[in-house]
Amino acid sequence: MKHFYDLVRSDPVWSRVISFSFILFIIRFADGVISFWAPNLIQDTLKSSVIMGLIISFQSIVGFAADIVFPHLLKGQTVRRLIFLSIITIGVTALMLFGASYKPLVILFLISMTLWGIYYELINFANYEFVGSTIPLHMRSASWGIIDVFKNLAYFLGPMVGAWLLFQGKIPVIGFIILILVIALLVYFSHKSTHVGPIETDIKEVNPIQELKHWLTLTEHVWPAILMSLVLGFIDATFWTTGAVWTEKLASVNFWGGLFLPFYMLPPLFMGFILAKKGIYKGKKILADKFMLVAGIFLVGLAISGNVVWQLLMVFISSVALAVSYPLLDSVYSDLAFRMGKEKKHIIGLTSSIANLSYIIWPAVAGVITSYVGERMTFSVVGILAVISASILILVIPKKIKLPETEIHSWTD
Repeated sequence: MKHFYDLVRSDPVWSRVISFSFILFIIRFADGVISFWAPNLIQDTLKSSVIMGLIISFQSIVGFAADIVFPHLLKGQTVRRLIFLSIITIGVTALMLFGASYKPLVILFLISMTLWGIYYELINFANYEFVGSTIPLHMRSASWGIIDVFKNLAYFLGPMVGAWLLFQGKIPVIGFIILILVIALLVYFSHKSTHVGPIETDIKEVNPIQELKHWLTLTEHVWPAILMSLVLGFIDATFWTTGAVWTEKLASVNFWGGLFLPFYMLPPLFMGFILAKKGIYKGKKILADKFMLVAGIFLVGLAISGNVVWQLLMVFISSVALAVSYPLLDSVYSDLAFRMGKEKKHIIGLTSSIANLSYIIWPAVAGVITSYVGERMTFSVVGILAVISASILILVIPKKIKLPETEIHSWTD
Protein backbone atom coordinates (compact mmCIF):
# COMPACT_ATOMS: atom_id res chain seq x y z
CA MET A 1 0.00 0.00 0.00
CA LYS A 2 2.91 2.36 0.82
CA HIS A 3 4.36 1.66 -2.66
CA PHE A 4 1.04 2.64 -4.22
CA TYR A 5 0.80 5.80 -2.07
CA ASP A 6 4.29 6.88 -3.12
CA LEU A 7 3.40 6.18 -6.75
CA VAL A 8 0.31 8.42 -6.54
CA ARG A 9 2.33 11.25 -5.01
CA SER A 10 5.04 11.05 -7.66
CA ASP A 11 2.85 10.76 -10.76
CA PRO A 12 0.16 13.37 -11.60
CA VAL A 13 -1.68 10.85 -13.78
CA TRP A 14 -2.37 8.65 -10.75
CA SER A 15 -3.53 11.69 -8.78
CA ARG A 16 -6.03 12.45 -11.52
CA VAL A 17 -7.24 8.84 -11.59
CA ILE A 18 -7.84 8.93 -7.82
CA SER A 19 -9.73 12.24 -8.03
CA PHE A 20 -11.93 10.94 -10.85
CA SER A 21 -12.54 7.64 -9.06
CA PHE A 22 -13.49 9.33 -5.78
CA ILE A 23 -16.37 11.39 -7.13
CA LEU A 24 -17.67 8.38 -9.05
CA PHE A 25 -17.46 6.40 -5.81
CA ILE A 26 -19.88 8.79 -4.12
CA ILE A 27 -22.35 8.60 -7.01
CA ARG A 28 -22.11 4.82 -7.19
CA PHE A 29 -22.57 4.48 -3.44
CA ALA A 30 -26.04 5.96 -3.89
CA ASP A 31 -26.56 3.71 -6.92
CA GLY A 32 -25.45 0.70 -4.85
CA VAL A 33 -28.23 1.36 -2.34
CA ILE A 34 -30.72 1.71 -5.19
CA SER A 35 -29.41 -1.49 -6.85
CA PHE A 36 -30.23 -3.48 -3.70
CA TRP A 37 -33.48 -1.67 -3.02
CA ALA A 38 -35.05 -1.79 -6.50
CA PRO A 39 -35.22 -5.59 -7.14
CA ASN A 40 -36.59 -6.23 -3.65
CA LEU A 41 -39.07 -3.37 -3.96
CA ILE A 42 -40.35 -4.53 -7.35
CA GLN A 43 -40.59 -8.22 -6.42
CA ASP A 44 -42.23 -7.52 -3.06
CA THR A 45 -44.71 -5.17 -4.72
CA LEU A 46 -45.60 -7.21 -7.80
CA LYS A 47 -45.07 -10.70 -6.26
CA SER A 48 -43.22 -12.20 -9.24
CA SER A 49 -39.53 -12.85 -9.93
CA VAL A 50 -40.31 -13.01 -13.66
CA ILE A 51 -42.03 -9.60 -13.74
CA MET A 52 -39.23 -8.15 -11.62
CA GLY A 53 -36.72 -9.46 -14.16
CA LEU A 54 -38.68 -8.01 -17.07
CA ILE A 55 -38.90 -4.58 -15.45
CA ILE A 56 -35.18 -4.56 -14.64
CA SER A 57 -34.52 -5.62 -18.24
CA PHE A 58 -36.41 -2.55 -19.48
CA GLN A 59 -33.68 -0.39 -17.94
CA SER A 60 -31.19 -1.95 -20.31
CA ILE A 61 -33.49 -1.72 -23.32
CA VAL A 62 -33.41 2.03 -22.75
CA GLY A 63 -29.64 1.86 -22.31
CA PHE A 64 -29.24 -0.08 -25.54
CA ALA A 65 -31.22 2.54 -27.45
CA ALA A 66 -29.13 5.27 -25.80
CA ASP A 67 -25.95 3.52 -26.95
CA ILE A 68 -27.03 3.99 -30.54
CA VAL A 69 -27.67 7.71 -30.31
CA PHE A 70 -25.31 8.84 -27.54
CA PRO A 71 -22.16 8.78 -29.70
CA HIS A 72 -23.91 11.33 -31.91
CA LEU A 73 -25.35 13.47 -29.13
CA LEU A 74 -22.20 14.00 -27.06
CA LYS A 75 -20.66 16.65 -29.30
CA GLY A 76 -18.93 19.26 -27.14
CA GLN A 77 -19.68 17.43 -23.87
CA THR A 78 -16.90 17.03 -21.31
CA VAL A 79 -16.35 14.24 -18.84
CA ARG A 80 -17.16 16.78 -16.13
CA ARG A 81 -20.57 17.54 -17.68
CA LEU A 82 -21.33 13.83 -18.00
CA ILE A 83 -20.62 13.39 -14.29
CA PHE A 84 -23.00 16.22 -13.41
CA LEU A 85 -25.77 14.75 -15.56
CA SER A 86 -25.17 11.34 -13.93
CA ILE A 87 -25.76 12.81 -10.46
CA ILE A 88 -29.01 14.47 -11.50
CA THR A 89 -30.33 11.44 -13.37
CA ILE A 90 -29.69 8.90 -10.59
CA GLY A 91 -31.28 11.31 -8.10
CA VAL A 92 -34.49 11.54 -10.12
CA THR A 93 -34.43 7.74 -10.54
CA ALA A 94 -34.44 7.32 -6.75
CA LEU A 95 -37.33 9.77 -6.36
CA MET A 96 -39.38 7.92 -8.99
CA LEU A 97 -38.82 4.58 -7.24
CA PHE A 98 -39.85 6.17 -3.97
CA GLY A 99 -43.07 7.38 -5.59
CA ALA A 100 -43.70 3.93 -7.09
CA SER A 101 -43.37 2.39 -3.61
CA TYR A 102 -46.46 4.37 -2.56
CA LYS A 103 -48.35 4.04 -5.84
CA PRO A 104 -47.20 0.72 -7.31
CA LEU A 105 -48.04 1.27 -10.96
CA VAL A 106 -45.96 -0.59 -13.53
CA ILE A 107 -45.62 2.60 -15.57
CA LEU A 108 -43.86 4.32 -12.65
CA PHE A 109 -41.39 1.46 -12.37
CA LEU A 110 -40.77 1.66 -16.12
CA ILE A 111 -40.11 5.42 -15.95
CA SER A 112 -37.66 4.76 -13.13
CA MET A 113 -35.92 2.14 -15.25
CA THR A 114 -35.75 4.57 -18.18
CA LEU A 115 -33.93 7.16 -16.07
CA TRP A 116 -31.71 4.51 -14.52
CA GLY A 117 -30.69 3.25 -17.96
CA ILE A 118 -29.76 6.76 -19.08
CA TYR A 119 -27.70 7.22 -15.90
CA TYR A 120 -25.63 4.13 -16.65
CA GLU A 121 -24.91 5.32 -20.18
CA LEU A 122 -23.76 8.72 -18.98
CA ILE A 123 -21.40 7.32 -16.38
CA ASN A 124 -20.06 4.61 -18.71
CA PHE A 125 -19.24 7.13 -21.41
CA ALA A 126 -17.52 9.30 -18.80
CA ASN A 127 -15.41 6.31 -17.71
CA TYR A 128 -14.22 5.28 -21.16
CA GLU A 129 -13.65 8.83 -22.33
CA PHE A 130 -11.59 9.64 -19.23
CA VAL A 131 -9.32 6.59 -19.54
CA GLY A 132 -9.06 6.72 -23.33
CA SER A 133 -8.26 10.44 -23.41
CA THR A 134 -5.97 10.97 -20.43
CA ILE A 135 -4.26 7.70 -19.48
CA PRO A 136 -1.12 6.44 -21.30
CA LEU A 137 -1.38 3.02 -22.95
CA HIS A 138 0.88 1.19 -20.50
CA MET A 139 -1.12 2.48 -17.49
CA ARG A 140 -4.63 1.62 -18.62
CA SER A 141 -4.97 -1.83 -17.02
CA ALA A 142 -3.73 -0.40 -13.74
CA SER A 143 -6.03 2.63 -14.06
CA TRP A 144 -9.07 0.42 -14.65
CA GLY A 145 -8.01 -1.59 -11.62
CA ILE A 146 -7.97 1.53 -9.42
CA ILE A 147 -11.26 2.84 -10.85
CA ASP A 148 -12.79 -0.56 -10.15
CA VAL A 149 -11.54 -0.48 -6.53
CA PHE A 150 -13.58 2.66 -5.90
CA LYS A 151 -16.48 1.36 -7.95
CA ASN A 152 -16.65 -1.92 -6.11
CA LEU A 153 -16.21 -0.29 -2.71
CA ALA A 154 -19.38 1.65 -3.50
CA TYR A 155 -21.23 -1.50 -4.54
CA PHE A 156 -19.85 -3.38 -1.52
CA LEU A 157 -21.11 -0.77 0.94
CA GLY A 158 -24.33 0.00 -0.95
CA PRO A 159 -26.09 -3.36 -0.42
CA MET A 160 -25.08 -3.54 3.25
CA VAL A 161 -26.32 -0.03 3.94
CA GLY A 162 -29.38 -0.67 1.76
CA ALA A 163 -30.27 -3.84 3.68
CA TRP A 164 -30.02 -1.99 7.00
CA LEU A 165 -32.00 0.98 5.72
CA LEU A 166 -34.80 -1.27 4.42
CA PHE A 167 -35.40 -2.44 7.98
CA GLN A 168 -35.85 1.22 8.98
CA GLY A 169 -38.40 2.00 6.28
CA LYS A 170 -38.68 3.70 2.89
CA ILE A 171 -38.13 7.27 4.05
CA PRO A 172 -34.67 6.55 5.53
CA VAL A 173 -33.71 4.86 2.23
CA ILE A 174 -34.60 7.82 0.03
CA GLY A 175 -33.27 10.30 2.59
CA PHE A 176 -29.88 8.61 2.64
CA ILE A 177 -29.68 8.45 -1.16
CA ILE A 178 -30.44 12.17 -1.52
CA LEU A 179 -27.89 13.03 1.18
CA ILE A 180 -25.16 11.11 -0.64
CA LEU A 181 -25.99 12.78 -3.95
CA VAL A 182 -25.89 16.24 -2.34
CA ILE A 183 -22.39 15.38 -1.12
CA ALA A 184 -21.51 14.30 -4.67
CA LEU A 185 -22.64 17.69 -5.99
CA LEU A 186 -20.56 19.51 -3.38
CA VAL A 187 -17.48 17.49 -4.34
CA TYR A 188 -18.24 18.05 -8.02
CA PHE A 189 -18.33 21.84 -7.65
CA SER A 190 -15.20 21.93 -5.47
CA HIS A 191 -12.97 19.78 -7.72
CA LYS A 192 -11.95 20.69 -11.25
CA SER A 193 -9.57 17.80 -11.90
CA THR A 194 -12.19 15.61 -13.52
CA HIS A 195 -12.48 18.03 -16.42
CA VAL A 196 -11.39 16.67 -19.77
CA GLY A 197 -11.69 18.46 -23.08
CA PRO A 198 -14.85 18.13 -25.18
CA ILE A 199 -15.49 14.72 -26.70
CA GLU A 200 -14.35 14.81 -30.30
CA THR A 201 -17.13 14.18 -32.77
CA ASP A 202 -18.01 15.68 -36.11
CA ILE A 203 -21.39 13.98 -36.42
CA LYS A 204 -24.02 16.22 -37.93
CA GLU A 205 -27.08 14.05 -37.39
CA VAL A 206 -28.26 11.00 -35.51
CA ASN A 207 -28.18 7.92 -37.74
CA PRO A 208 -29.07 4.80 -35.70
CA ILE A 209 -29.00 2.49 -38.72
CA GLN A 210 -25.50 3.63 -39.63
CA GLU A 211 -24.35 3.18 -36.04
CA LEU A 212 -25.69 -0.38 -35.97
CA LYS A 213 -23.76 -1.10 -39.18
CA HIS A 214 -20.59 0.21 -37.54
CA TRP A 215 -21.21 -2.06 -34.55
CA LEU A 216 -21.72 -5.09 -36.79
CA THR A 217 -18.45 -4.35 -38.58
CA LEU A 218 -16.59 -4.05 -35.28
CA THR A 219 -18.24 -7.17 -33.87
CA GLU A 220 -16.87 -9.28 -36.73
CA HIS A 221 -13.37 -8.44 -35.47
CA VAL A 222 -13.78 -8.09 -31.70
CA TRP A 223 -16.35 -10.85 -31.09
CA PRO A 224 -14.22 -12.80 -28.56
CA ALA A 225 -14.16 -9.74 -26.30
CA ILE A 226 -17.86 -9.17 -26.98
CA LEU A 227 -18.72 -12.74 -25.94
CA MET A 228 -16.73 -12.34 -22.73
CA SER A 229 -18.53 -9.07 -22.02
CA LEU A 230 -21.90 -10.73 -22.59
CA VAL A 231 -21.22 -13.66 -20.24
CA LEU A 232 -19.69 -11.44 -17.57
CA GLY A 233 -22.76 -9.26 -17.91
CA PHE A 234 -24.98 -12.31 -17.34
CA ILE A 235 -23.09 -13.06 -14.13
CA ASP A 236 -23.35 -9.47 -12.92
CA ALA A 237 -27.05 -9.30 -13.80
CA THR A 238 -27.66 -12.48 -11.80
CA PHE A 239 -26.05 -11.02 -8.70
CA TRP A 240 -27.88 -7.70 -8.91
CA THR A 241 -31.33 -9.21 -9.49
CA THR A 242 -31.60 -12.78 -8.20
CA GLY A 243 -28.65 -12.15 -5.87
CA ALA A 244 -30.33 -9.22 -4.13
CA VAL A 245 -33.39 -11.36 -3.39
CA TRP A 246 -31.24 -14.38 -2.36
CA THR A 247 -29.22 -12.15 0.00
CA GLU A 248 -32.40 -11.00 1.74
CA LYS A 249 -33.57 -14.62 2.09
CA LEU A 250 -30.22 -15.79 3.49
CA ALA A 251 -30.18 -12.87 5.92
CA SER A 252 -33.58 -13.91 7.26
CA VAL A 253 -32.12 -17.32 8.12
CA ASN A 254 -28.66 -16.28 9.32
CA PHE A 255 -27.16 -12.86 10.00
CA TRP A 256 -24.07 -13.73 7.94
CA GLY A 257 -26.28 -14.56 4.97
CA GLY A 258 -26.71 -10.83 4.45
CA LEU A 259 -23.10 -10.75 3.25
CA PHE A 260 -23.81 -12.81 0.12
CA LEU A 261 -24.05 -9.83 -2.26
CA PRO A 262 -21.41 -7.75 -0.41
CA PHE A 263 -18.99 -10.70 -0.70
CA TYR A 264 -19.44 -10.52 -4.47
CA MET A 265 -18.19 -6.93 -4.29
CA LEU A 266 -15.44 -7.49 -1.69
CA PRO A 267 -12.52 -8.98 -3.75
CA PRO A 268 -12.37 -6.15 -6.29
CA LEU A 269 -11.50 -3.81 -3.41
CA PHE A 270 -8.03 -5.32 -3.06
CA MET A 271 -7.57 -7.04 -6.43
CA GLY A 272 -7.49 -3.64 -8.13
CA PHE A 273 -4.36 -2.68 -6.17
CA ILE A 274 -2.72 -5.98 -7.08
CA LEU A 275 -3.45 -5.38 -10.76
CA ALA A 276 -2.09 -1.86 -10.49
CA LYS A 277 1.15 -3.19 -9.02
CA LYS A 278 1.47 -5.93 -11.67
CA GLY A 279 1.01 -3.44 -14.52
CA ILE A 280 -0.29 -6.07 -16.94
CA TYR A 281 -0.38 -4.82 -20.52
CA LYS A 282 0.21 -7.99 -22.58
CA GLY A 283 -1.97 -11.09 -23.04
CA LYS A 284 -4.95 -9.37 -21.41
CA LYS A 285 -7.62 -11.12 -23.49
CA ILE A 286 -6.55 -14.67 -22.69
CA LEU A 287 -5.99 -13.84 -19.02
CA ALA A 288 -9.46 -12.31 -18.75
CA ASP A 289 -10.94 -15.46 -20.29
CA LYS A 290 -9.05 -17.85 -18.00
CA PHE A 291 -10.21 -16.01 -14.91
CA MET A 292 -13.79 -16.05 -16.22
CA LEU A 293 -13.44 -19.84 -16.47
CA VAL A 294 -12.33 -20.05 -12.83
CA ALA A 295 -15.24 -17.83 -11.76
CA GLY A 296 -17.71 -20.07 -13.58
CA ILE A 297 -16.38 -23.20 -11.87
CA PHE A 298 -16.91 -21.76 -8.39
CA LEU A 299 -20.37 -20.43 -9.28
CA VAL A 300 -21.29 -23.99 -10.21
CA GLY A 301 -19.99 -24.93 -6.76
CA LEU A 302 -22.86 -23.03 -5.16
CA ALA A 303 -25.08 -25.99 -6.07
CA ILE A 304 -23.19 -28.31 -3.72
CA SER A 305 -24.58 -26.91 -0.47
CA GLY A 306 -26.94 -24.23 0.78
CA ASN A 307 -24.85 -23.74 3.94
CA VAL A 308 -24.25 -20.02 4.45
CA VAL A 309 -20.49 -20.40 5.03
CA TRP A 310 -20.16 -22.51 1.85
CA GLN A 311 -22.21 -20.00 -0.13
CA LEU A 312 -20.02 -17.10 1.00
CA LEU A 313 -16.82 -19.04 0.28
CA MET A 314 -17.87 -19.94 -3.28
CA VAL A 315 -19.00 -16.39 -4.02
CA PHE A 316 -15.81 -14.93 -2.61
CA ILE A 317 -13.47 -17.14 -4.66
CA SER A 318 -15.55 -16.62 -7.80
CA SER A 319 -15.47 -12.88 -7.27
CA VAL A 320 -11.67 -12.89 -6.87
CA ALA A 321 -11.45 -14.32 -10.39
CA LEU A 322 -14.02 -11.87 -11.74
CA ALA A 323 -12.14 -8.97 -10.12
CA VAL A 324 -9.22 -9.79 -12.43
CA SER A 325 -11.29 -10.53 -15.53
CA TYR A 326 -13.39 -7.34 -15.54
CA PRO A 327 -10.59 -4.69 -15.52
CA LEU A 328 -8.46 -6.68 -17.96
CA LEU A 329 -11.35 -6.75 -20.43
CA ASP A 330 -12.04 -3.04 -19.84
CA SER A 331 -8.39 -2.37 -20.67
CA VAL A 332 -8.73 -4.33 -23.92
CA TYR A 333 -11.56 -2.01 -24.95
CA SER A 334 -9.55 1.06 -23.93
CA ASP A 335 -6.73 -0.11 -26.19
CA LEU A 336 -9.17 -0.56 -29.06
CA ALA A 337 -10.63 2.90 -28.44
CA PHE A 338 -7.13 4.39 -28.55
CA ARG A 339 -6.38 2.64 -31.84
CA MET A 340 -9.62 3.96 -33.37
CA GLY A 341 -8.77 7.62 -32.74
CA LYS A 342 -11.69 9.96 -33.41
CA GLU A 343 -13.95 7.00 -34.14
CA LYS A 344 -13.47 5.58 -30.63
CA LYS A 345 -17.03 6.63 -29.77
CA HIS A 346 -18.28 3.64 -31.76
CA ILE A 347 -16.37 1.04 -29.73
CA ILE A 348 -17.43 2.79 -26.52
CA GLY A 349 -21.05 2.63 -27.64
CA LEU A 350 -20.71 -1.02 -28.67
CA THR A 351 -19.11 -1.95 -25.35
CA SER A 352 -21.85 -0.27 -23.37
CA SER A 353 -24.53 -1.80 -25.58
CA ILE A 354 -23.24 -5.32 -24.83
CA ALA A 355 -23.51 -4.63 -21.10
CA ASN A 356 -27.07 -3.47 -21.71
CA LEU A 357 -27.84 -6.46 -23.92
CA SER A 358 -26.80 -8.82 -21.13
CA TYR A 359 -29.15 -7.00 -18.77
CA ILE A 360 -31.93 -7.09 -21.35
CA ILE A 361 -31.61 -10.84 -21.85
CA TRP A 362 -30.60 -12.22 -18.49
CA PRO A 363 -32.79 -10.73 -15.70
CA ALA A 364 -35.93 -12.12 -17.35
CA VAL A 365 -34.20 -15.44 -18.13
CA ALA A 366 -32.88 -15.62 -14.57
CA GLY A 367 -36.38 -14.90 -13.30
CA VAL A 368 -37.76 -17.84 -15.26
CA ILE A 369 -34.93 -20.12 -14.11
CA THR A 370 -35.49 -19.03 -10.52
CA SER A 371 -39.18 -19.83 -10.74
CA TYR A 372 -38.23 -23.45 -11.53
CA VAL A 373 -35.03 -24.15 -9.57
CA GLY A 374 -34.75 -21.33 -7.02
CA GLU A 375 -32.27 -18.51 -6.51
CA ARG A 376 -29.26 -20.62 -5.46
CA MET A 377 -29.34 -22.95 -8.48
CA THR A 378 -29.73 -20.01 -10.83
CA PHE A 379 -26.13 -19.05 -10.03
CA SER A 380 -24.96 -22.54 -10.96
CA VAL A 381 -26.73 -22.28 -14.31
CA VAL A 382 -24.94 -19.05 -15.21
CA GLY A 383 -21.71 -20.64 -13.93
CA ILE A 384 -22.10 -23.52 -16.38
CA LEU A 385 -22.62 -21.01 -19.18
CA ALA A 386 -19.42 -19.19 -18.17
CA VAL A 387 -17.40 -22.44 -18.12
CA ILE A 388 -18.61 -23.47 -21.58
CA SER A 389 -18.02 -20.03 -23.12
CA ALA A 390 -14.56 -19.60 -21.58
CA SER A 391 -13.48 -23.09 -22.67
CA ILE A 392 -14.40 -22.32 -26.28
CA LEU A 393 -12.74 -18.89 -26.24
CA ILE A 394 -9.43 -20.27 -24.95
CA LEU A 395 -9.12 -22.10 -28.27
CA VAL A 396 -9.99 -19.21 -30.57
CA ILE A 397 -8.87 -15.91 -29.00
CA PRO A 398 -6.36 -14.22 -31.37
CA LYS A 399 -3.09 -12.84 -30.03
CA LYS A 400 -4.04 -9.43 -31.37
CA ILE A 401 -7.42 -8.15 -32.51
CA LYS A 402 -7.20 -6.71 -36.01
CA LEU A 403 -9.41 -3.74 -36.76
CA PRO A 404 -10.66 -2.80 -40.25
CA GLU A 405 -8.68 0.43 -40.17
CA THR A 406 -9.39 1.52 -43.74
CA GLU A 407 -13.13 1.13 -43.28
CA ILE A 408 -13.05 2.83 -39.87
CA HIS A 409 -11.33 5.89 -41.36
CA SER A 410 -14.17 6.16 -43.89
CA TRP A 411 -16.77 6.50 -41.10
CA THR A 412 -16.06 10.19 -40.49
CA ASP A 413 -19.30 11.96 -41.43
